[in-house]
Amino acid sequence: MYQWDFGILWSYRWLFLNGLGVTVGFTVVIVLLGLVFGLFGAFGSLSRFKPVRLLALSFIEAFRCTPILVQLIWFYYALPILAGIEMTPITASALALSLYGGSFYSEIIRGGIISIDKGQSEAGAALGMTPGQSMRRIVLPQAIKRMIPALMNQSIIQFKNTSLVSVLAVPDLVYQSQVAAHDSYRPLETYTAVALA
Repeated sequence: MYQWDFGILWSYRWLFLNGLGVTVGFTVVIVLLGLVFGLFGAFGSLSRFKPVRLLALSFIEAFRCTPILVQLIWFYYALPILAGIEMTPITASALALSLYGGSFYSEIIRGGIISIDKGQSEAGAALGMTPGQSMRRIVLPQAIKRMIPALMNQSIIQFKNTSLVSVLAVPDLVYQSQVAAHDSYRPLETYTAVALA
């Protein structure tokens, strides 16, 4: 019978805290960058200009329809060869996860915008507003309220996705737990503690 001993983890507390700090900081960065990419993707997919719309839709479909783990590995190993740009594991991970999240944020933002009745935009035009002013002052404030639950859900998913960056040796919580598990020979306690965190 296996004897559980969570006390052994106390000696690795700083390792776990450092990993947790990296995970939380990484999540904040990829959520903010993802929202920026999402805004561009959403407005691009709603554009009247066909090339812009096709480019935005291609971005959304490419990142939504491929596994995030494949994207992480591709950004770290393949993109530097193709583009001739050296990237650290953190940079590659941040870029891949931000674009991946951005593709989902794009659809959330686009859905929120088109859920607002066209009469709202027409009312703005009747008051002499440009389409941009109407979007900024009338449509977006209403749409944001509808988008908040889905945006929060996607941000939580982004937090969970950060566990995958350990495959590129980014020192997040999962990577640090692997170090602790190999050092202590206590993988059950280590990974259980991480799952509860």
